[in-house]
Amino acid sequence: MPPQKAHGPDPGQAPYFVRPDGRSRNVPRAGRRSRTAPGPEAGPPRRTPRLTGRGGVLAIAVFSFAGIMVAHWAGIPAAPGVAFTLACLLGAVLVRPGDLLSLSVSPPIAFFAAVVAAEGLFALGSEGFTRTLLLGLASRLAEVAPWLFLGTALVLVIGVFRGLPGNIRKLGDELNGRR
Repeated sequence: MPPQKAHGPDPGQAPYFVRPDGRSRNVPRAGRRSRTAPGPEAGPPRRTPRLTGRGGVLAIAVFSFAGIMVAHWAGIPAAPGVAFTLACLLGAVLVRPGDLLSLSVSPPIAFFAAVVAAEGLFALGSEGFTRTLLLGLASRLAEVAPWLFLGTALVLVIGVFRGLPGNIRKLGDELNGRR
């Protein structure tokens, strides 16, 4: 009987159970249909829509701006916070896994940009533009602070389960010259 290797794969080679070209075997699991041979009742395969990191940040800013406008015109003080939290939830779920790192640091910045834009519009006709803008910013940020924490925490928690730690490791490797 020939001697067996005790040390694992050769350097630079993948283990025997990993295909070196990245292909998978396409073996259907029990209870699931194969993707290659759909049944007659199956339509085209559904794909979950994905956003880029920039698209997710833009969605958060637009939803937040819309929430601020609704709060101003309809008198619903919770509208900006609810809109921001929903946008964070949707962004964390719909953003591509590779873009989670850029999305995870951006929600407070996107909300701040939306508040500056909205309060700037509200302060346009006033005599003391700067004073009105600063007071509007301070009061809006103070009343929405708990929602900001909730939305940002949602992005981080969902991001952790969708691959954020791997993105952080990859960034660290690139910064340290390992890749």
